[in-house]
Amino acid sequence: MDFGYVRVSAKEQNPARQVKILMKLGIEERNIYVEKNSGHHFNRETYDMLVKHIMP
Repeated sequence: MDFGYVRVSAKEQNPARQVKILMKLGIEERNIYVEKNSGHHFNRETYDMLVKHIMP
């Protein structure tokens, strides 16, 4: 099973374009995780959860 991870750095940015690309690559939308977080710090809760709990 494939997973996708999308991040945008500002809450007003729209991740839809990145999601669309991943779906074209065959990743189901339910398996795409989106995170809206500043790029100032590398605090990525969704990314960490994906790597630690879903992908092992």
